[in-house]
Amino acid sequence: MVMAGISREGLRMTPFDTRHLIGDLVVTLDVDVLAGAYPDRDLPPDPAPVVLARHGVAAAATAGLRAALFDMVSGNDEVLASAPGNWVAVVPVGSLDLRDPLGAVREMERLAALGVRGVRLFPDEQGVEADFPSVRHVARRAAVLGLTVLTGGDVRRFWRPFTGLGLRVVFLDTHFYHLGDFLVAAADEPGFHTSTRLLNSPDALETAVGEIGPERLLFGSRSPYYEPLVPLLRLATGGLKPDETALVAGGNARRLLLGEPA
Repeated sequence: MVMAGISREGLRMTPFDTRHLIGDLVVTLDVDVLAGAYPDRDLPPDPAPVVLARHGVAAAATAGLRAALFDMVSGNDEVLASAPGNWVAVVPVGSLDLRDPLGAVREMERLAALGVRGVRLFPDEQGVEADFPSVRHVARRAAVLGLTVLTGGDVRRFWRPFTGLGLRVVFLDTHFYHLGDFLVAAADEPGFHTSTRLLNSPDALETAVGEIGPERLLFGSRSPYYEPLVPLLRLATGGLKPDETALVAGGNARRLLLGEPA
């Protein structure tokens, strides 16, 4: 079969090489990385460190699904024992179970004493709504302990329990459709930050930087359950200045989770 002078052989797809588009971009800390398995999903073919190393990511803020879904203490201990990683440096993040708010606070206190600087919430996986008392309870204690909170959930609802506490929060699921809502909330809350994972519209990163500055955006991939290539390409080909890109590509995450200067 020949179409407009092109044979079927000529129509075969070839892999699209993105290396020249990503260029020399290096992510020094990915804020959204998972270890372990979901009970209702197949394991990805490669674990997160292998996936991230393939894309030149240097370090991974890693939270454990065992801690989020089954047992906080043993699950978090697994992540703590995995640092440093063989392929990518692991920055442990404690996973909390909002279905057990009293236990979650005890676990936060234990992790803080061990030097962990960030905790992660999984409201969607745990069936927890933003107005459940457990969310506000955990948020208050995190603020007292000086921890950074990484949270899933729809930012249009989950901004509420974190307001007025002086808390550092990274919203991991901010979709570009909801960016306006995040920016309005963040204007009144200097501790509000967002992952760039779903900010893939042509001007989302640039709009956010223009409104609240590059210090409030963090690169996240959710490896290995999502492909890091799209947020990498968006960051590498966006209109941000080199120093702004460096902040988004890990500088901000390292400030929040490792205490490094901006």
